[in-house]
Amino acid sequence: MAKVSIIGAGFVGSTTAYVLAMRKLADEVVLVDIQDRPCRGKALDIAQATGVFGLPVRVRGGAEYASIADSDVVVITAGVPRKPDQKREDTLLVNAKIMDSVIENVKRHAPEAVLVVVTNPLDAMTWLAAELSGVDKRKVVGMAGTLDTARFKLFVSERLDVSPSKVEALVLGGHGDLMVPLSRLATVDGARLTDKLPTEELRAIEERTRHGGAEIVNLLGNGSAYYATAAAIFEVVEAILRESSKPVPVSAWLDGEYELKGLFLGVPCLLGKEGVREVVELPLDKTELAALHASAASVKKLVAELEKGRGA
Repeated sequence: MAKVSIIGAGFVGSTTAYVLAMRKLADEVVLVDIQDRPCRGKALDIAQATGVFGLPVRVRGGAEYASIADSDVVVITAGVPRKPDQKREDTLLVNAKIMDSVIENVKRHAPEAVLVVVTNPLDAMTWLAAELSGVDKRKVVGMAGTLDTARFKLFVSERLDVSPSKVEALVLGGHGDLMVPLSRLATVDGARLTDKLPTEELRAIEERTRHGGAEIVNLLGNGSAYYATAAAIFEVVEAILRESSKPVPVSAWLDGEYELKGLFLGVPCLLGKEGVREVVELPLDKTELAALHASAASVKKLVAELEKGRGA
């Protein structure tokens, strides 16, 4: 009997609840938001959708954190989304205040849950959630690499006119402009991607991947991506609950892996009911490792700004 709670019933949170319910990943899905009535309304709407399909999933929502008790996984989407003229980093301090309140309540009502952080700036917020919760850092992950990887695979598949399922690829690093799409290690239907496309086209796809979220923000004008985000959250939660044998890219605590230590950063991991079972180290070349370290440096800078802003 699996229970997943989602903190934040905005577009991302409510769509995630819908996806989890429709895919029958959990027996119970709980939405929590400070706006009680809209949250209850969205939960009821999703519950009625389960009735249409005859799904054995209980969905409920509201402002009471007590409802998340005994959750196996708590997904944190609460936060202020960036605007078209902003980067993810611009929401740092305001979302840190929201995270303070969220984690205080999660500690009280669901202290054993694995935490999946979605709030931006992702890697810094994942670090903050781990610090505030005081749990084993392996029980806290950030959902970013899964989404970034999905975007990378889509852009490659569109260029080569194949199904995204034919593309095997990964994006590492922080969830920002210095993320590291690994074109050299990517394959398309078993063949190396670097044999399929010239270098300049690969660089263009990598750059579009880095700004994949901003592209959607600019098109929407008010808000950010939520359908693909919810699907990526589903993939992470599924890997946790079902202890998948396939590595999933998440922001995870590094303690020497990839020659990095003391930060959360996007890397492939084996996940399970206790969080990160293993960080998978890929055979990166010097250029890729340097790019990953540059991305790590930007994350460390954000964490330092966060500590300063919070008076740490």
